Amino acid sequence: MDQYYLKPTIKAEPLIWQWYAWPYLISPLPAACNIVERHLKIMQSYVQNPQIHAQAVKDPKLLGGPFIDLEGKKVEEVKELINQTKIECETLITLNYSFKELDQALQTEAQGDSLESLYHRIPGPLKGLIELVYDLNNNPSIRLIEPLIYKNYYSEKHQKVALSDTTTDFRKFVLSTPHLNETDVVYLDIPFSDSKLDTLFKMKEKAESLTRIQEMFKIPPPKQHLFRSFFTTASPTMPENRNYHDEGIRLRYFGHACILVQTKSSSILFDPVISYPLHSNEVPRYTFEDLPDQIDYVVITHNHQDHLMFETLLQLRHKVRHFVFPGNQVGALGDPSIKLILKHTGFSSLIELREMDTIPLQDGEIIALPFLGEHSDLNIQSKLSYCINLKGKKFLFAADSNNLDPTLYGHIFDYIGAIDMLFLGMECDGAPLSWLYGPLLSSPLKRTHDKNRTLSGSNFEKAWGIVEKSNCKKAYVYAMGQEPWLNYVMALKYGDNSPQIIESDKFIQACKQKGIESERLFGKKEWNICQ
Repeated sequence: MDQYYLKPTIKAEPLIWQWYAWPYLISPLPAACNIVERHLKIMQSYVQNPQIHAQAVKDPKLLGGPFIDLEGKKVEEVKELINQTKIECETLITLNYSFKELDQALQTEAQGDSLESLYHRIPGPLKGLIELVYDLNNNPSIRLIEPLIYKNYYSEKHQKVALSDTTTDFRKFVLSTPHLNETDVVYLDIPFSDSKLDTLFKMKEKAESLTRIQEMFKIPPPKQHLFRSFFTTASPTMPENRNYHDEGIRLRYFGHACILVQTKSSSILFDPVISYPLHSNEVPRYTFEDLPDQIDYVVITHNHQDHLMFETLLQLRHKVRHFVFPGNQVGALGDPSIKLILKHTGFSSLIELREMDTIPLQDGEIIALPFLGEHSDLNIQSKLSYCINLKGKKFLFAADSNNLDPTLYGHIFDYIGAIDMLFLGMECDGAPLSWLYGPLLSSPLKRTHDKNRTLSGSNFEKAWGIVEKSNCKKAYVYAMGQEPWLNYVMALKYGDNSPQIIESDKFIQACKQKGIESERLFGKKEWNICQ
């Protein structure tokens, strides 16, 4: 018999141009900016002084910085990747410079007069793909016609999936270290949209002919032995309780902002970031094996790499009925369309929501709610929190919301009523604007502005304001990036004196003093709620 299963420990890392694929590397213009202002700059810096990078990655204070984690080695391979990038991404590199040049000219010259005379100065790569506009205060900007930009610049050519076995939770930080060819990795040269990936990932539960799979992916002879080692004839031992059949409601915390909500008629999975099983299992965890046979809704709160993660989404695509996500500010460089990102990477049944939109469920509804903050004061609209109303119980998933205006939550709870359980991120000392959005800027940002415009959520005072208005019975701190399997996208390491820990400890203590069940979630947790 040639029937095999994909081992549950096999991780599948999506790559593009040898870098870990995250949403801003899919939309063509943000991708172009990141190639020039992030990838090439980091690699060129490494080639010039690899030892500085080797020292920096060992400094906890520099976690998540622009330093390649290759121990000062593989300099020639990085040089080769630089040259390869300049050749293969030449069109996108030109697109980046064209946009930045036009945007700088617009900011300098557009003072309120008609913009019509500037259309003849639009660089060739952007002609017919943008509109020049003012806001009502005469601030000029460039509106992208994003679907046409995809049509002209999006390519699947350099996408691939890196398969390897999981031996540890640790991985190098993906925003600053490229994925160079490794001997223990099998690279599938296949676009993310290809349905053959669905066939592969179904093999975690359904056996297939390994010979057929090997031929399907055209595994080269030198890698065939390694590829076959990723599979087993042993049937997976699937937990019997992964599907929920009781009359009540079950919630399971999978780590970070990933929570599964189940009734016997509905399953809703938020911000899926799923761990692979480890033989040691130092930190208790749920894995892919704990997910149900079918997921009715995967719900995305916002377009950051730790909430919209292709590595997980590609492996779940075959079992998800609908993908739910917030709509963006149409035409804005810093706020690319999640719908277009998912559509071009092979996802279907896409539901785009705006604030106060609803999705009816058999047992209730999903309500999309405003989400302030955590985006460095940029006008980014692709962010929502959600209230799930099920069987008369209400659960608020507020993600990384920053309670900048307490009056807003007065309006929200007037609208949805009191809630039973609150889940809130308290990453209150976030990275500066430039850490994520720097490559998109056309002009330098003042250092003081960069430092005080951060990717921050609520501190104790702000979080407590939400609790007081919500009248919740339980309040949990989540989305803190503390699980060890998040280090490669979060680069966070808290100590007892970290502001995030101090503030969330104060929050938990205040909740308990008011008789509200509270804790900072970590690893895994389950709640069973009877009707």
